[in-house]
Amino acid sequence: MRDRPLFELKLSFRNTPQAMLTEILPFSFEINTVAIAGASLWSLALYLGFSPVNAWVIEQLNRWFNFAERSLYTSETEFEKTRTAREAQNAFYASLFSIVPFLVVGTLCNLGVELSLGRSWGISMGILACMGCGVYELGRQDGKSSQ
Repeated sequence: MRDRPLFELKLSFRNTPQAMLTEILPFSFEINTVAIAGASLWSLALYLGFSPVNAWVIEQLNRWFNFAERSLYTSETEFEKTRTAREAQNAFYASLFSIVPFLVVGTLCNLGVELSLGRSWGISMGILACMGCGVYELGRQDGKSSQ
């Protein structure tokens, strides 16, 4: 009798997400994972480095969400009944959507680095920017707490 392994690893490229997308969509596209990683690192660095701007964006989005939701209610009592839960939910959505401007600017920063220095520098500069902005944010919070 032949010895069979306990488990067997088979690699099949037919069931990958990219292969499934080409079966659904009539066209194919390539996902550049290096660009996604570089843009994400740059956006994290900007998110950390410009945290006062981030707080302002969250506050403005929260105000806009609350204003937009207020226009959906016709009755004042119905509006006041669920106000605290809706405001908490709007604050959560505002914090989630505040990432979008930083993703856009981070993508532009990564594109600038890749065009000027080459594709291999996008992630490296993103990591350096994350470290620099993280140290800056820690120093800014420390200076703020010592005042």
